Amino acid sequence: MRQYKSNRVSDSYDALAPDGSEIRLLHSLSGVSVVHCRLPVGAVTVPVRHRTVEEVWFFLAGAGQVWRKQGEREQVLDVAPGQSLTIPLGTDFQFRNTGDVPLEFIIATTPPWPGEDEAVPLDRGHWEF
Repeated sequence: MRQYKSNRVSDSYDALAPDGSEIRLLHSLSGVSVVHCRLPVGAVTVPVRHRTVEEVWFFLAGAGQVWRKQGEREQVLDVAPGQSLTIPLGTDFQFRNTGDVPLEFIIATTPPWPGEDEAVPLDRGHWEF
């Protein structure tokens, strides 16, 4: 039988993601990992594509934009608290904080995040970084 676990988001981050966002680890089970992501005011991430994982994002605080691209299909989505989105496998993506407080959201990753080689940096994205 597995133990129950609980966690509280820390003020300090556990890792910087390959795209430059701050990651605070929450939980991981056999099929999913969950983190809290924060992007400081005015920040723009490095554009990336995942090798093997897919993600669901749920925004908690701040305002921003997320760029997603699959082949010829491309979208820039305005995000704010209550918004959710998906990052399907093979999607190029980048995001930025357009608000006056940190952009904060929860990321559920499946399968669980395998390590820093998972995110492949792209030569260019939608915004300069």
